[in-house]
Amino acid sequence: MTKKIAIRRLATGVPGLDNLLGGGLPEFSFNLIAGTPGTGKTTLAHQIMFAQATPDNRALFFTVLGEPALKMLRYQQQFDFFDFSKVNESIRFVNLSTDLMEGKFDCVLSRISDEVKAFAPSLVFVDSFRSVVQSLKHESPGVPELQRFIQQLGMQMTSWQATTFLIGEYLTTEAESSPVFTVADGILWLTQNLHRNSMVRKIQVVKMRGQDHASGLHTFRITNDGIRIFPRAMVTRGTTVSPKDQLATDKDRVPMGVPGLDDMLGGGLPAGYSLLVVGPSGSGKTIMATEFLAEGASRGEPGVIAAFEKSPSNC
Repeated sequence: MTKKIAIRRLATGVPGLDNLLGGGLPEFSFNLIAGTPGTGKTTLAHQIMFAQATPDNRALFFTVLGEPALKMLRYQQQFDFFDFSKVNESIRFVNLSTDLMEGKFDCVLSRISDEVKAFAPSLVFVDSFRSVVQSLKHESPGVPELQRFIQQLGMQMTSWQATTFLIGEYLTTEAESSPVFTVADGILWLTQNLHRNSMVRKIQVVKMRGQDHASGLHTFRITNDGIRIFPRAMVTRGTTVSPKDQLATDKDRVPMGVPGLDDMLGGGLPAGYSLLVVGPSGSGKTIMATEFLAEGASRGEPGVIAAFEKSPSNC
C-alpha cells in the first residue's frame, strides 16, 4: 500500500479562517486572494504574513502600487497584528514599479526570482498581482504569455519551497477567463455589500486543493485587531463548523428537555442546527422553547429568548 504524503498546514493567525480552509494553509501552496477594492485583501495578506513570519520563516512582500510601500505600511501599522520588530528582519518589502516600466514578463519574473534567491523566504506575496497583468498587457502577446508567466512563477516558488500569495482585484466574471484561477492551488474570494446602513463583508473559499474546506459564504469583520471570520453553522455529512471555531460530529446532539422528543430526534437536536417550531395559537410552542432553555440552563449553558408579543413576566 502506498503511503500518503503528509502536507503540513500553516496556521493563518486569522480567527475563524483555519477552519474554513480545513485546518490551515497547505505548505508550499500557490494561493490567490481576490475580490473587489476595499474588501480587505491586503489586510488579510498582512495578517497571515505577520502571524507566520519569524527569523527562520521569513516573508517577502512585493508591491506593484504607484506609491511606495511606506504608504501601504502607514495604514497597515494601525492594526494590532503589525509588529515593527519583524520588518527588515523577518519581513522584507520590495517595490516592482521600476521593473513594470520595462514592460516585459521576463523582467518582472527575473526580479522576483533574484529577490527570492537573495532573501530565501518561506512566504512570498505579490500585491497587486492584477496590476502586473494590466501593466504588461500592452506589451505581451496575450493569454498564452500570461499563462506561461504564472506557471513559471508558481514552479519557481515551489522549487524554492515558498508558500505564495497573489493578491488582486477581480470581478466575478473575470474568474472564468483568467489563467491564474486555473493554476492556483487555493482561492480566497472577499466581497462586501451595503445592506441598509451596514457594510456586510463575506469570504468564500472557492478552491483549496488537497483538503476538505468549508464551502459557501462566511461573514467577517475588520477591526483594530485585523480580520475576524465568523463561520456560519453547518452540518454536512457528520461535520459541523460552528461560530466558536470548533468541529463536532452528528453524535453531538443537544437535549430538548421534552420527554420523548429526544428519542424522536435520534438523541436530540444536532449541534449547530436551527429549528423552526410552528403551530396554531395555544399549541405549546412557547412551552417547548422554554423547556429547551431550561434544559440548557440545568447544564450550565446560557440561553437567550427574544420575545416580540409577550413580556418576560408572561412567558
